[in-house]
Amino acid sequence: MSKIGFDNDKYLATQSMYINKRIEEFGGKLYLEFGGKLFDDHHASRVLPGFRPDSKVRMLMTMADKAEIIIVINAKDIESNKIRSDVGISYDSDVLRLIDAFREIGLYVGSVCVTHYTKQPNAESFSRRLESMGIKTYFHYPIAGYPTNVPLVVSEKGYGQNQYIETTRPLVVVTAPGACSGKMATCLSQLYHENLRGVRAGYAKFETFPIWDLPLSHPVNLAYEAATAESNDVNMIDPYHLDAYGEKAVNYNRDIEIFPVLTAIFEEIYGSCPYKSPTDMGVNMAGRCIIDNDIVSEAGLDEIIRRHYKILCENKRGFTSDDAVSKIGYIMRQAKLTTEHRKVTAAALKKSEETNAPAMAIELNFGEIITGKTSSLLGASSAALLNALKKLGGIDDNVELISPTIIEPIQMLKTGQMGNRNPRLHTDEVLIALSICAVTDKTAEKAISQLSRLRGCEAHSTVILAEVDNNVFRKLGVNLTSEAVYQGSKLYRK
Repeated sequence: MSKIGFDNDKYLATQSMYINKRIEEFGGKLYLEFGGKLFDDHHASRVLPGFRPDSKVRMLMTMADKAEIIIVINAKDIESNKIRSDVGISYDSDVLRLIDAFREIGLYVGSVCVTHYTKQPNAESFSRRLESMGIKTYFHYPIAGYPTNVPLVVSEKGYGQNQYIETTRPLVVVTAPGACSGKMATCLSQLYHENLRGVRAGYAKFETFPIWDLPLSHPVNLAYEAATAESNDVNMIDPYHLDAYGEKAVNYNRDIEIFPVLTAIFEEIYGSCPYKSPTDMGVNMAGRCIIDNDIVSEAGLDEIIRRHYKILCENKRGFTSDDAVSKIGYIMRQAKLTTEHRKVTAAALKKSEETNAPAMAIELNFGEIITGKTSSLLGASSAALLNALKKLGGIDDNVELISPTIIEPIQMLKTGQMGNRNPRLHTDEVLIALSICAVTDKTAEKAISQLSRLRGCEAHSTVILAEVDNNVFRKLGVNLTSEAVYQGSKLYRK
């Protein structure tokens, strides 16, 4: 059983109460920019043990009668077919996924806003598709000199050219499939248009990280920097908050850098700015719901190491820069961490050294570490997965969950008919074979029933795995890392 360091029930109650208070402060209408992921904030659940990945949306469900949602997507991301890596689908597909998910739990999606719109063909096609499904779609356009040319931004030729998004409820949640979608600009554009219509409305920001009331060097805040190393976000002490209140608060560079411009925009719209600091804009209460600092600190350190491995592997594959590698290395040194801190890593490397072949280790939630080695039938990840299921099911290690007489015909199909040069079974193939065996074999049935108990477990591979294996472990909720090493010397990999 994983240790709990975060009170999720307190978080739901405290957070909704604080947002309601902010709505009242602005006279009954609030545009709330939602940063991070609403449904599946697995980063938060990893660094704040006890935080449920869907906590934010559960909090919104307590306010369902007064909330509506605008989903924002950047037209450039539609045009480039940008992929959301954690779920493996394009941003435009994720918009549809989010709409379905919100509707299934009773949350009202009012519209979709396409930002940075310049009549891009794919963006136009996507908007027509949305309209054909009865989803209201609005367009916001690029503004020259945005955001520093405040007189132009707050004018008919700036925010004034954007389409006004019709909303009907007091809390308008503005969210998006990913970063740089234009959420803040959408909120501020709406404030401009609401003011023209004589409607008093406010703006607030809901970012879980960095946690403003934790120290700058706290592992949870360092883990956020590690998670954003590729975008080069930096946590900082908010100088405006320190000057206004004499209190240290943590924010990140982009919000601090943009705050003078935001102040000027608010003054241009309303005559004054309601906030004295970028931290004032936030409504995040996560820091006040931490119940065990030692547990969340350890979880933060673990996440930094996972991000370290992720960036090294992405760099090896050519998907991220050397600057990101340097940044994560700096964070590792700042946290006084080495990879030896991750016990499952040492176990995998030891197994690989013993067998002179790729290996994997899985640390179960009660602390025991299971390993898997490469064989003629199974890859190391498949072997480790089966061994973990045997341990969880109390099945003797010598038991063959899948008979070689079943594996061999699958291998013949792969290599003989499907043209695959690797005969070893991937994890998805192993699970399918195990499921078939479970129909007639009680032991296999017992093993397959343990899959849910893998959620939250740690795993490490001594080589970069095939994407299919990465996806299986992600879907099982296993926190997987890999050495930045390829198995073999092939250039083309699946």
